[in-house]
This record gives sequence, structure tokens and C-alpha cells, in this order.
Amino acid sequence: MANTPYPQSYYAASANAVPPRPTLQGEVETDVCVIGAGYTGLSSALFLLENGFRVTVLEAAKVGFGASGRNGGQIVNSYSRDIDVIERSVGPKQAQLLGQMAFEGGRIIRERVAKYQIQCDLKDGGVFAALNSKHMGHLESQKRLWERYGHTQLELLDERRIREVVACDNYVGGLLDMSGGHIHPLNLALGEAAAVESLGGTIYEQSGAVRIERGANPVVHTAEGRVRAKFIIVAGNAYLGNLVPELAAKSMPCGTQVITTAPLGDELAKTLLPQDYCVEDCNYLLDYYRLTSDKRLIFGGGVVYGARDPANIEAIIRPKMLKAFPQLKDVKIDYAWTGNFLLTLSRLPQVGRLGDNIYYSQGCSGHGVTYTHLAGKVLAEALRGQAERFDAFADLPHYPFPGGQLLRTPFAALGAWYYGLRDKFGM
Repeated sequence: MANTPYPQSYYAASANAVPPRPTLQGEVETDVCVIGAGYTGLSSALFLLENGFRVTVLEAAKVGFGASGRNGGQIVNSYSRDIDVIERSVGPKQAQLLGQMAFEGGRIIRERVAKYQIQCDLKDGGVFAALNSKHMGHLESQKRLWERYGHTQLELLDERRIREVVACDNYVGGLLDMSGGHIHPLNLALGEAAAVESLGGTIYEQSGAVRIERGANPVVHTAEGRVRAKFIIVAGNAYLGNLVPELAAKSMPCGTQVITTAPLGDELAKTLLPQDYCVEDCNYLLDYYRLTSDKRLIFGGGVVYGARDPANIEAIIRPKMLKAFPQLKDVKIDYAWTGNFLLTLSRLPQVGRLGDNIYYSQGCSGHGVTYTHLAGKVLAEALRGQAERFDAFADLPHYPFPGGQLLRTPFAALGAWYYGLRDKFGM
């Protein structure tokens, strides 16, 4: 099998050193076979190992190769659709359960970092930045909603206060969530993988699943081997391909682009983000940014529907960065890359079971860093026979994209064009 390297990102260039991992050859037997060594798969594996399961993880490339090792590195609570939208579409019991879980993923990340001493540059504090009064009204409502579910580490920022946390003149205010924050995402994944192995789990890299043999004792086949298991967890998200056709119809891979500047130096970095919080704006097609530990600015935004790689990422994202920080006009861009996330029509995650023994979670729709860590716990609970929280997600309604797989990309792009106009004109 060909050796698939990491993309040429800042994260890959600054990743912690890890030992090489083997490719699966021959047959192995396990309790649970996890497909995908991103956050969902690693979180599932950790919770299962901590509860006495034997776990084998199959990764088509390298640990954290997909969205888990390419994202903006921001710890953002809740889901891509907030709890009030869920409340309007499901019953009160289901909404209450989902609301209580909306802030758990960030806590799980911090617990993992502390328990397994993961070096991933964890910093506290995330800001939602309002570009107009409509955005500010939304943040005021969001604060009340989140506090109703017991999430209280929140502060509304007026125009004066937001200038104290971000040197951008475009914002009228914002919301600071001190339980938000940011991390080096690839190093978090690598640290979690090391934790999996410290508990006796096995991770095979360059070992993509090519076929699942379903039945009472399912078998996952790779190019050079196979895994016999009692249960399978499918955690490939946007990089799953058509391995499980039932999961492809109701989701769509989308690309997002990220750039990283050359080191800015302590003084300039501190003027941009004095408290070292991460920031995302409130647009539908949002921009997000933060500082790295070596004082670079990471800036991301934009969506490419259908997950094509743009020819010139810097040309797409640099103008967005300069709109926020014109003082960076002479700063060099050292890294530019793209990564895929999985979008659902509802923008809520898809969780479920195929038959009696194949479990899955996918479709974080842009809120994957925290949700995937929660998903691992919920999937592990279900395998242990505690299905109430699993069922709260599994019972969410999901629909195929209009026009099926052939037309889902143009329909989604049309919707994004509409919301882009709304963002531009503050509608």
C-alpha cells in the first residue's frame, strides 16, 4: 500500500515526534474495530479501553490525517445548529439530553490532556465576534440559552471590551466563552493515539478499510489483512468514501481553507490578540483565527462544496485576513492547506447503528473538535448497553440532499451564495 503523508500544513511541520506505526498484515481478532484514527475514532477507542474492551484502530493514512489534524484548532461548544433549533424540532426530553451534552466535549478534551499529559498548547478562551447589531442580538440570546443549560463561563463584550481582546475595528461586540479555547489539533490527536496504545489498544496506519463483511461476527478487510470483531465503529467522516453506502447519501464532504503566517514576534502578536483567545465571527460563512505557540496567526474560512482543493488557497484567505488585520499586509504566509469536513442537511451530527453491531457517528458540520470527543463517549456507552444518550442523537431526523449525490454540491453552493449575500449586507 502507498504511504500517504500528512499535507504540508503548519501542524504537520510542528507535530510532536511519534514512533512509526505498522500496516495491518494478516488477521487479527478484537472486541471492537474502529475505522478511522481521527478524534471520533480515538475518543471512542480511549473510552472503550478504559472500560475493558480490546480495541483495534484502522487508519487509511496517518493518525489525525483528516479534519482532526487540519482544522482551525478551536474548542467551540454546542453544535452547528444551536440548542434552540433542536428544541423546536424534537421533544423536550430529547432536547434536554442534547442540551446537557452540548458542553461536554470541551471538558473531555481538557480531562484527556490532563490525564495523559498531552502536549498540545491548550489555551482557554474563545470569542464569538459580532459584525452588526443583528449578530449581537443573536449572541445575547445564545448567552441566555446556554446559561439555561448550566453553561455560565460567559461574558458579553461591548464595543469597548472587544477591542481589548482583538485588534480588529470591524466588530460591534461579542461573547467570550472561557470554556472555549484552542489547541494544536494534530498534537492532540497524536497524544490521544499514544494514550490508546498505553492502554493496550493497537493502531494500524496506511491500513484503509476496503470492505466490511457484515454479520454476527463482522470482518473489516484492508488491502493486506482483516480484523474480526464483535463490534465495528465507523469514524471516517469526510474521508470515509463509499465504504458504507447508506452513510454517503445524507452527507457531503466540504473543504475549508487555512493559512498560517510567518512568526509575528511577541509584540505584534500581543497587539492582535492580547489575551491569546481564539476568535470566530458570526457570519454563516465565517472566518476564524488564533495565535500559535510560536506567535504565528492561523486564519481560516471559506467553504468549497464537494471538497475540491482550490488552486490558490492564499488568494482566497489572505484578503479575509487583511480585512480583519490590515496591519499584516507585509507579513509572509508560510503555510496554506485545505481539509474536508462532513456537512449534513440539518447541520446536526448523524449517529446510529447498522444491524446489531456496526455503530457510526459522522457529519459534525464544522463543530467537530468538541463534538467528536463527546461522540466517542456516547458510542462507548452504547456498546456497554447504556443507550439513552446515543438514542438522543440517533433519533434526530436526517434527510438526503435535494437531487441526491449528483446535485447536492450545486444546491449547497447556491444556498451558500444566498447566505453569503446575507452576511455581506447584514440581512
